[in-house]
Amino acid sequence: MAIKSYTLKGKKLFEVYVNGSDLRGKRVQMRKRGVESITKAKDLEFEFERDLAKQKEGEIHLRWHEWFTECMNLMKVSYRNSTCYSYEKTCGKWVNQHLENKELRKITKFDIHEILYEKIVGERVTDHTRKFTLKIIKRIFQMAVDHGKLDRNPCQGMTIKVPETEQKVLTNAEVEKLLFEAKVTDHRFYPIWILALFTGMRSGELYALKWSNVDFEARTISVSRSWNSKNGFTPTKNQKSRIVPISDELLVFLKELKLKSGDEEFVLPHLNEWSRGDAAYVLKDFCKTLGITQIRFHDLRATFITNLLARGESLARVMAIVGHSDIETTNVYVRKAGIELTGGTEKLGFKVPTDRAAKVLRLV
Repeated sequence: MAIKSYTLKGKKLFEVYVNGSDLRGKRVQMRKRGVESITKAKDLEFEFERDLAKQKEGEIHLRWHEWFTECMNLMKVSYRNSTCYSYEKTCGKWVNQHLENKELRKITKFDIHEILYEKIVGERVTDHTRKFTLKIIKRIFQMAVDHGKLDRNPCQGMTIKVPETEQKVLTNAEVEKLLFEAKVTDHRFYPIWILALFTGMRSGELYALKWSNVDFEARTISVSRSWNSKNGFTPTKNQKSRIVPISDELLVFLKELKLKSGDEEFVLPHLNEWSRGDAAYVLKDFCKTLGITQIRFHDLRATFITNLLARGESLARVMAIVGHSDIETTNVYVRKAGIELTGGTEKLGFKVPTDRAAKVLRLV
């Protein structure tokens, strides 16, 4: 705070200057020149100081970028690194630039709708992308509500419906061709594909599998850990351990693999492509070479599940083996296997005419 005098055209004038910061810590400067008397200068200085105090003590309304930073710090305490990475990557690509300096309380459904349908554009953008982005935005706002930063979630009631993703699976003939060709060519992923198709385990669970988890006498595999490049080794997806039975075919394979592995701690080799997340590309390319259905790595798990269901294995047992805690998740594979529809058209009241019936009709 300062009052300075100066002379202009022979007349004594005063300059009033106040410097401080607002509630956000942003620098605030107030200045006025040409004040004609010291009394007016002091009055003006008082007004400036009063205005500055209001800015420093007044209620602060968070802007999007401020809350997003705070929100990410909160999430890093209780969420996995991969989840935080997804939030930061998605918002960094689609959201932050459009909401950056907007106050949270002033962001409306219209703003969110505009981002989802006018700002998120591109040939590879799908409704699945929009649905996932909305899910993230909605959760960020809900955390603001839960922490008392907002009274309501502007995304409440907003939904994006998308068609169910078609789940690709291999037929039995395709599985046999895949494994046969992988074996005779000594493909580096051969043991990994075998374990995936005979256990239904997820990629990260297979990566984390140790020989100490394999019980040859009880013929079981204990699944308790998973792995990915963002989180490292963690509990399984649903945080629960489970037991996978070892079939006769797999038992023979595992015993042979154990002999070859020697003192290795992990059951399967940690190939570079697998470690950097390229297992899906390797499998898809190999399938393309063989002329069979081009699937992703996770589709090996789908093939395992639908194969068991189609052959009469109970829904409860399949859920337990693959670690599904929600029956709706397994029902996707039930529909794919078609077991709930089998025989459903046998009650039709008409038939395809036989050759004999057709001949009689022509005679008439």
